[in-house]
Amino acid sequence: MPEEISFDSHGVRCSAWHLPGQSDELRTARGRPCVVMGHGFGATKDAGLLPFAERFAAAGADVLIFDYCGFGTSDGSPRQDVSHRRHRQDYHAALAKARTISGVDPDRVVLWGSSYSGGHVVAVAAQDRRVAAVISQGAAMDGAAALLEIIRYAGLRPLLSLTAHGLRDAGRALLRRDPLLIPVVGPPGSLAAITAPGAEVGYRVIMGPTFRNEMCARGILSIALNRPVTYARRVRCPVMVVIAGRDNIAPPSGVRAVAHKAPRAESVRFDCGHFDIYTGEIFEKSVSAQVDFLHRTLGR
Repeated sequence: MPEEISFDSHGVRCSAWHLPGQSDELRTARGRPCVVMGHGFGATKDAGLLPFAERFAAAGADVLIFDYCGFGTSDGSPRQDVSHRRHRQDYHAALAKARTISGVDPDRVVLWGSSYSGGHVVAVAAQDRRVAAVISQGAAMDGAAALLEIIRYAGLRPLLSLTAHGLRDAGRALLRRDPLLIPVVGPPGSLAAITAPGAEVGYRVIMGPTFRNEMCARGILSIALNRPVTYARRVRCPVMVVIAGRDNIAPPSGVRAVAHKAPRAESVRFDCGHFDIYTGEIFEKSVSAQVDFLHRTLGR
């Protein structure tokens, strides 16, 4: 079982799991590498990340999986505030923690992200040149393109309704009132941040017991401003992007753009949807490619 640990992020306790490396394959005189993992839009560390982490640990890397402030078992308020800026701050704090773990080589820390966090890791690596490598799967790389995708599958009216709720919640924040909450995911036609066909089932398959299907409506207002693709050229470490070719939530065009712009990027593509990379055959193929990437970039 993972070890329960925590770290400080701007004065707030973030809850995390630590898995020690289970082999010496990646160990050097300075220690083992460490993979830092956060989750996607509104998700928590118990939502389908452990199978990836266990493979990385078996390959010889330590792993740190954390909950963002205000989510899961982490402290912080308001709860359920999906903010890419704050999530990135938590990633920086998790990096700092990973570099202090006994037996970890502080110069071989890897950022791993999926969906919304798949974009965060690109932005954070651009800001922290000490990051050794990045793995990003099914990533949300361009918030503006994601909003256009919502219009494509749901029409303009739902987006306008979400924006109105976001503005109302932003007003409540200014008045220090309790947040206005909306669902993270819902069926097509409902009021939720994500209503793409198949999304509700996909969330249900991977989400763990601490996931809450709600978010502060203000989070809708910042989605278009979340554009990790604009950081890609500044990422100097090796980058692996996993493209879900039929992704209807995080447009794969943004992922392909990052693979093209990042100087040391490589990509692997699967003909699958957004949630297929977490389970079954696609998971097995993807995680094997990711472990191979770790060996090639971090091995002796």
